[in-house]
Amino acid sequence: MPVPAAPLRCLIVDDDPLAVQIVENCIVNTPFLQAVGHYNSSVEAAEFLRTSPVDVLFLDVEMPLMSGIELLRALPSPPLVVLITSSKEYAVEAFEFSVVDYLVKPISYARFLKAAQKALDQFTNNAPEPGAAESSEFTFVKVDNKLVKVLFDEVRYVEALGDYVHIVTGQSKLIVYSTMRAVEEKFPPALFVRVHRSFIVGMKWIQAIEDNAINIDHKLIPIGQTYMRDVTQRLNKF
Repeated sequence: MPVPAAPLRCLIVDDDPLAVQIVENCIVNTPFLQAVGHYNSSVEAAEFLRTSPVDVLFLDVEMPLMSGIELLRALPSPPLVVLITSSKEYAVEAFEFSVVDYLVKPISYARFLKAAQKALDQFTNNAPEPGAAESSEFTFVKVDNKLVKVLFDEVRYVEALGDYVHIVTGQSKLIVYSTMRAVEEKFPPALFVRVHRSFIVGMKWIQAIEDNAINIDHKLIPIGQTYMRDVTQRLNKF
């Protein structure tokens, strides 16, 4: 297994002092990890992460004021994440956010090490290849209480509507509780372009552009003024 030149920087976010102590002890005993601190509040952790990026986030799900899941939604570019919880009911959310692993309390070192090795694998495999994620052909999104497979090649456009997004394919319209930022990070930029604060479009499905609007399947999608330059550059290369 490749070992990074420097240990992976880890932040612990958990309102349970005993859990923090256990995870810190696990990190100390794992040579390729280094703890850079801990927070008992997601709000404080969010402020720290805004200016101090880390490699791995060990994150409790159930916390007051802002849950671990809400913290993930708020982060523009989350690091590798290992969720920690007292319940198994958050497995779907863990899958939705593509977390590295999902630890259920009480945490044993053997189980922790397995999660840490997964994080190391992802870090070493992804770091040299910035475009590696774009090779994936699909993703999963949470619709109601189930995960639905979405083929990138079939997505015409994504539209933001309040706290939800509509993912429109040739056969369906999926209503997903998500932000446009989360969608933009999950969808490969080689295939999609943000054209408006409320729209992301699949470039292969663009039929025409006229009067600052994109025509896809007879739907006119506006191009926002702040996105115009990027859209023009991207489509000229497409």
